[in-house]
Amino acid sequence: MHFLIGLHAALGELGALMFLWVLVEMLDPNETRIRRAKKAAMLGLLFLVLSWILGGYYYLGHYQADVKAVIKAGPDPWTHSIITETKEHVFIFLPFLATIVWGMFMRYGLELQNNKNLSRAVVVLAALIILVALSMAGMGYLISSGFRSAHESLMP
Repeated sequence: MHFLIGLHAALGELGALMFLWVLVEMLDPNETRIRRAKKAAMLGLLFLVLSWILGGYYYLGHYQADVKAVIKAGPDPWTHSIITETKEHVFIFLPFLATIVWGMFMRYGLELQNNKNLSRAVVVLAALIILVALSMAGMGYLISSGFRSAHESLMP
């Protein structure tokens, strides 16, 4: 199951990198940069949705049955009670935010070059996606640490 966790995290971080690419392209939008940003937004959306699906599959199939009880019995049960609960609720927003950004490229296209308010909105949303995705990685680390400390404390 470690493979699923690694793939889930890697896809999430690739999604964040794609939206970093979007952000950089949209700082000075022109026709070429908008086309590249649109492709990056589509890839970012794809990566985040795949990460979302894998994370949900792992959570429902393995985390609840195998990991949650170990963490709650260990020295850092807050890593589940606070971090996992926060992560599972905040992460839901990422694919929707990514869909909005990609949808803005689909709807407005090259108009983003001349409309500063629209291009600024894309930059702000891309930055929000990046920050949330990076916080998800940090939360994943804390959850894994909580499992490791619990596992070590429960071993004879």
